[in-house]
Amino acid sequence: MAATAASAPPAPAAAAATKPPLLSVNNIEVVYNDVILVLRGLSLEVPEGEIVALLGANGAGKSTTLKAISGLLKTEDGEVTRGDISFAGERINGVDPDRIVRKGIFQVMEGRRIVADMTCTENLRLGAFTRRDGGVKQDMEMVFEYFPRLKERTGLAGYLSGGEQQMLAIGRALMARPKLILMDEPSMGLSPLLVKEVFGIIRQINRDLGVTILLVEQNARMALQAASYGYIMENGKVVLDGTAAELQDNEDVKEFYLGGGTEERRSFKNLKSFKRRKRWL
Repeated sequence: MAATAASAPPAPAAAAATKPPLLSVNNIEVVYNDVILVLRGLSLEVPEGEIVALLGANGAGKSTTLKAISGLLKTEDGEVTRGDISFAGERINGVDPDRIVRKGIFQVMEGRRIVADMTCTENLRLGAFTRRDGGVKQDMEMVFEYFPRLKERTGLAGYLSGGEQQMLAIGRALMARPKLILMDEPSMGLSPLLVKEVFGIIRQINRDLGVTILLVEQNARMALQAASYGYIMENGKVVLDGTAAELQDNEDVKEFYLGGGTEERRSFKNLKSFKRRKRWL
C-alpha cells in the first residue's frame, strides 16, 4: 500500500507486505479508568518475520498500543473496549499477560525496567520464567554472543550504563524465545553512537533469528532505516502508513518527523500543527 492519509477507510494495511500477518490489530478502542479514550479505532498489521515501526509524538498512543497487545493494560486500569487483536490467528483480547508471553509475545518496556538488584544472569533467567525446556543455558550464551559486554558485568544490573541496561532488556526478551517482540523506545536516553549500535543489533536479531518486531520510536529516522513498513499515529489513531521507503520520501513525514521537507513547507513551521491536523485529522 502506498502512503495514505487518515481519510482513507479505517482498515488495516493488508498489503503491508507479501508475508501473512503474525499480528493483526483491527479497529481497537482503549479506555482508561472507564472514562479516558486513548485509542480511537486503531488498525495495523505486523507481517511475520518483519520489523514494523510505529511512530508518533508523545501522547499519540504508541505505548498504549503495545500494552493493549501484551495485556499490560490491566495493570493500569485500561481496557480494550472495541475491536480485536489477533496473534497467529488467535484472538488475544483480555488474555492475561503471562499467557500472552507463553503464546510468544514479549514486551521490552520503555525505560528498560530491568531488576536493578539482580545480576545480568539473574535478569536473563527471569526472562525465561515461562519456559520448561532444557535450552535456557544455551540461549543465555546466545544472548552473550549478541551482547558480549553483558557477560563481563558480574555485579548488580542497577550499576550498568543506560546502553547496557537496554541490551540486557532486549536479551531478557530473547530468553523467552518470542515470536514477536514489542520494543518501546529502545533509543531513549542513549547517545547517538549507542543508538546506532542497538539498532544494528535489533536488525541482526531479526535477520538471524527471524523474530518479528513491532518497534515504537520517536527517532523516526533510525526506525525507518530498520523497518520494512511503518505506521504514524496522532491522537490515538493511525494517520499515515506505507513502506519505510515511501514514508521516508513523504513530504509530510519529512516535515513533521525527519526534520526536512521542501523550503516552502519549512517556511510555514509556525502553522505546522494546524496544517497537520487539517491534512491528516
